[in-house]
Amino acid sequence: MKISELARRSGVTTKAVRYYESLGLITPGRLANGYRDYDEDDVRLVQEIRALHALGIPVERTRPFLECLAAGRAYADDCPASLATYREAIDELTGRIEALTARRTTLIANLNAAAHRGSAVVPPEEDGPADDDYLTLPADLPVPEDDGAVDHLCGTAAPGVPLCDTAGRTIRLAALGPRRTVVYVYPLTGRPGTDLPEGWNSIPGARGCTPEACGFRDHFQELLEAGAGRVYGLSSQDSTYQNEVVERLGLPFDMLSDPSFKLADTLGLPTFEADGMRLFKRLTLVIRDGVIEHVFHPVFPPNEHAEQVLAWLRENPL
Repeated sequence: MKISELARRSGVTTKAVRYYESLGLITPGRLANGYRDYDEDDVRLVQEIRALHALGIPVERTRPFLECLAAGRAYADDCPASLATYREAIDELTGRIEALTARRTTLIANLNAAAHRGSAVVPPEEDGPADDDYLTLPADLPVPEDDGAVDHLCGTAAPGVPLCDTAGRTIRLAALGPRRTVVYVYPLTGRPGTDLPEGWNSIPGARGCTPEACGFRDHFQELLEAGAGRVYGLSSQDSTYQNEVVERLGLPFDMLSDPSFKLADTLGLPTFEADGMRLFKRLTLVIRDGVIEHVFHPVFPPNEHAEQVLAWLRENPL
């Protein structure tokens, strides 16, 4: 067969085939007129090179696998030299992962430091008793019950409704890619010295938005290491209000604002009324590749919820 047919059947370019030849990885026969003549063995060799390269093994280091096939083995990795090449590739990949993890850890630390640098808002640990009221949950909070309001969500496509984040970007949950995105949905975040809606503590699942946010802040790096690609908080409060919360609490992630409840109405998320306001009920979505993979609801206690999400991610690795 001609080089163009070999390239087509093997899923590579003719330029790649010539490169493999230059390395001596494939050696085609010759016709009487001197033209190259490729056969089925060449197709298999090129396919093997392509598959190994897709795994991160450089083309130049695929020779042991090809020699294994040439020796009559049924599989290219039936030989000791092939296994040794696997081990070398794994060791190199492990080193790269460790280096990338160290870089990510440094970036997260820099992000946390930058979130507080030059802040005009007093950090929470310096606010005193008024702020402590928001971080400490009463012991007698009513426990929310599972009312089945989110049973329809798992496996549902995430909507493409535009949501504004605290960095000024437009985010669509349907377009966040194959990595897991954790979106914890909450009613509202209080501010020190500002009254919460009347009867707030008596509404099951209402109290605890600030402790919940602090939990996701404190476990942010662990969540990323467990497979979360992104973390967002989401409420109906506007981005200006949310920006104050991000700065005051030193959150290393952005908030999403949905004041018109587009997400709630599209997905059928549960809401409730308090002081004449429509508010989201507390829940958390895990979204992967545009589909809702898992839902946490009801969420209780909110100050331990980040740990619950972390445990689920670790129990359900990709």
